[in-house]
Amino acid sequence: MALQIMKLAIEATSSMNTNPVVERFFYSTISLVTGPNALKIDTKSFFDSTGAEVASLPALTAANSYYKVYMNGVLQMDDLLSYKPGCSGTGNLTITVPQDSSILPNSPIVLEIANFSPDAYTTIHT
Repeated sequence: MALQIMKLAIEATSSMNTNPVVERFFYSTISLVTGPNALKIDTKSFFDSTGAEVASLPALTAANSYYKVYMNGVLQMDDLLSYKPGCSGTGNLTITVPQDSSILPNSPIVLEIANFSPDAYTTIHT
């Protein structure tokens, strides 16, 4: 008999679900903010997609989440932002306004938070 490679006869199929939960919070600036300065927006100052006041800002799931901030529809740089989850009085978003920059009154600010709870399944057939 000729030499041959001996190997296991196995089939495997895998599936993965990301299961995202995306939440958006809205704020409109009240007055001009000039740099260098910081704009701190507390939880209770945000409103949700229905227009209701926000009671708490969600925690970020470790290694499976992100947050983005848009100002006037423009995505902002991460190093200008600080996010702290929590209830009214403890949660906030802080935007650092650099020197020679400003945020105009009535500027819309959107905080988008995405948390994922992925699951994966592998079925092995021998």
